[in-house]
Amino acid sequence: MKKKNVLNLIKYHAEKNEAAFRQEAYAIAKYFDIVQDYSLSQYIMALLSDANTFCPQFQQEDCQFLKKVEFGNESISLPDTIKDSILGIINAIGHNAGVSKFLFEGPPGTGKTEAAKQIARILERDLYIVDFDLIIDSKLGQTSKNIAELFNELHKFQQPQKVIILFDELDAIAIDRINSNDLREMGRATSSVLKGLDGLSNEIVLIATTNLYKSFDKALTRRFDAIVDFSGYNKKDLIEIAEIILNKLLIKFKLTGRNVVLFRKILNNAEKLPYPGELKNLLKTSLAFSDHSNQYDYLKRIYISLSKEKGNEDLKNIQKKGFTVREIEILTGISKSQISRKIKEMI
Repeated sequence: MKKKNVLNLIKYHAEKNEAAFRQEAYAIAKYFDIVQDYSLSQYIMALLSDANTFCPQFQQEDCQFLKKVEFGNESISLPDTIKDSILGIINAIGHNAGVSKFLFEGPPGTGKTEAAKQIARILERDLYIVDFDLIIDSKLGQTSKNIAELFNELHKFQQPQKVIILFDELDAIAIDRINSNDLREMGRATSSVLKGLDGLSNEIVLIATTNLYKSFDKALTRRFDAIVDFSGYNKKDLIEIAEIILNKLLIKFKLTGRNVVLFRKILNNAEKLPYPGELKNLLKTSLAFSDHSNQYDYLKRIYISLSKEKGNEDLKNIQKKGFTVREIEILTGISKSQISRKIKEMI
């Protein structure tokens, strides 16, 4: 935060410029959120909020196709390119720029859904997810009717500026009408989505996610104000994210040893690293399944999971990858003296 922000606050207060004052305060709150001072950020946002921040005209139990999503204060790590896009979306929503429909596309596990939660958290909005299981119906034409009813529900929000709607895995109801196996039914469903998006107020922020962007009808993609590609992770990004994930997990596994150097070596030597979602599951499973009497057993499990040889690699080859004798001992369970002897025999 810069001195300019504080001076602007005083200036706008003196000028009784409420809109500018709130916008400046919002920018300050966002800054503290970015630097992970969440308590201060939330306190500022609470002061800016009205006493009754959300008053829908209907109770949540009356929402046939919408479910409220609960989320905590935990932040997520994203590559700079994706992070910049997310911050841009937050700015656009905060400035009421009339940009309100966003599509997050990319492979599973890249953080699309979690990014939507973060946007809702930072903006202090309630997040509602569409339950596609209830919308899709085997009866001919019923899916389209359910989609129309869904958009009717969205129009019932009395204060739409206090919510974000999440269409998670939108491809469940909208794919390419030409390439669809069931041309008529999927065509009707996609057309209903198009019609609903066209009639949606700009006050309602809608975020959709998909793993099948290339299968989308071009008419559908044009309905979104911005499309964010979540596939832009490089190996450096994934290693940094893996380290953040591991550090959080190690707090729960207090008897487990920490060896950052070896952990990074394992990841650097992996031919291909999975995306964050799968990576988190791999690390969590390795820790959970590890031998509690061996504080570094989880590192061995991680190495085997990421290794092409899956535990059948010879010691000389492991050494060529830059691992020390002590590190090879951790990764294989073979004593250092045996490792040294076997490597000499291979020379």
